[in-house]
Amino acid sequence: MVDWCPMNFILKPRQLFFLILSGWVNRRQQEIIEFQNAQIQALMDKMGRKRILLTDDQRRILVVKGKALGRKTMMELTTIVAPDTILRWHRRLIAEKWDYTDRKRDAPGRPPTSDDVVQLVLRMAEENPTWGYDRIQGALANLGLHISDTTVGNILRENGIEPVPERKHRTSWKTFLKAHWDSIAAVDFTTVEVWTRNGLITFYILVVMRLKTRRVEIAGVTENPNGDWTRQMARNLTDCDEGFLKDASHLIVDRDTKFVPLRTYVDDLTDTEIVLLPARSPNLNAHLERYMRSMRSESLDRMIFFGRDSLESALKEFTAHYHGERNHQGLGNCLIDPGGEVGQEIGEVQCRERLGGLLRYYYRDAA
Repeated sequence: MVDWCPMNFILKPRQLFFLILSGWVNRRQQEIIEFQNAQIQALMDKMGRKRILLTDDQRRILVVKGKALGRKTMMELTTIVAPDTILRWHRRLIAEKWDYTDRKRDAPGRPPTSDDVVQLVLRMAEENPTWGYDRIQGALANLGLHISDTTVGNILRENGIEPVPERKHRTSWKTFLKAHWDSIAAVDFTTVEVWTRNGLITFYILVVMRLKTRRVEIAGVTENPNGDWTRQMARNLTDCDEGFLKDASHLIVDRDTKFVPLRTYVDDLTDTEIVLLPARSPNLNAHLERYMRSMRSESLDRMIFFGRDSLESALKEFTAHYHGERNHQGLGNCLIDPGGEVGQEIGEVQCRERLGGLLRYYYRDAA
């Protein structure tokens, strides 16, 4: 038996160097890990409870790195996702490896419906709410496309389109406008601040538009749009001889309580049907909203009014400009009421000014 001797454990200089170096490296790695943990913890505290969304590639990287560490080691680290989540992703990747769904798709059998046919089926269903599966199938056959009515039904269900009994009762806003384009109108209020003897007063302007022609009428201006005033405006607009809405089939109205007397009058005493807009949906009355924006930006917001007469005069001038001197992109960039000078190529160029030069119209003076 060999007696213990300290000399047997004396390290050589090279061994001592590597021992010191490995200890320093381990300490250095621990410091780096602690620093990274602090950064991750600060980031998580900053984000609070917000969920961090990762791409599939980022998840795959975390799975590979985390699986190598093991759950116990990951529990000791600060991570942006829980260790159990990383392990769940790992199990999912394994499941995907043995998923033969794509191979089954390549197996012999009925070929999938082409994207062009799918889009055509969806188009026919959306444009024709009363068409059933057989009707769509027949329409496709007229185009040389032969699929079964079952395939048509599958396509519609996969894209969230209901069968005819449910679908035909739901008309899109676009389809509704097209169906009543010739006789549909819209009404709305806007406000302007006017200086009077009593100080700064808010005046309400009632504007009505025929959507097809973009023709507008300033129905009235008032400080107090109460029930009596609003009913009188409805009476004037629906007058059977000169009313701006005398032949309108539908009138778009928002849910402002000031319109309740007008809606009641039109519903009870005229053939015009009220179309009540959903709450907070100015985009569904886009044509009239666009007119209001033009009227304000081109004239009202650039003027200071003293008295009701000055406001009504400005409204009259802008309306004349809007109808006969302002080109409209929605009408092919043409005028609503083109005068005889439109399109003339001979004559000196003249400029007609309104509202002190805020509104200008250029035309040729006929020789």
